[in-house]
Amino acid sequence: MIAVIKYNAGNVFSVLCALRRVGAECVLTDDRDTILTADKVIFPGVGEASTAMSYLREKGLDEVIKSVKSPLLGICIGLQVMCRHSEEGNVDGIGIFDTVVRRFDNSACREMKIPHMGWNTIQRLGDCWLSESFEDAYVYYVHSYYAELCSHTVATTDYITKFSASLQRDNFYATQFHPEKSGSVGEAVLKQFLAL
Repeated sequence: MIAVIKYNAGNVFSVLCALRRVGAECVLTDDRDTILTADKVIFPGVGEASTAMSYLREKGLDEVIKSVKSPLLGICIGLQVMCRHSEEGNVDGIGIFDTVVRRFDNSACREMKIPHMGWNTIQRLGDCWLSESFEDAYVYYVHSYYAELCSHTVATTDYITKFSASLQRDNFYATQFHPEKSGSVGEAVLKQFLAL
């Protein structure tokens, strides 16, 4: 069973549909025991970091997420709030990944629009959970904030600056891009995560 964390974020329905398309049995939940006993956990969403963290703390889900022992995949805002701190709302995150989430600064290149929205490529950094076949693959982004490069960065994308497209630490994985909106490449990413 795949537990998809319910925490008042947007775009969760798209993730549930994508998981069902690849044949995964999944449930949307904020129940501690369900999350901690799931075979895999997905922490998706679109939203604002300080609002997301406020809800997670109110429900105790920040501590639940840190306690997960099975593979956990954070997507978009899921990746961002798993970081140490976010400039969006000036909020401390869960701290799984020791990096800061910053707002894109296009003051030196006004033609680069914010949010970063649309298709862009990813570049792997050595061995990581993402298959070599994803090197230079196009994936879909919608974000105004990004995680800085750090020791947990396993793939990058370049838009205004080079940023963490994917992070990995122990059983925690994350993508800034949206696998559920990235066509056949995104479907392959989800299948690869589910096969871990």
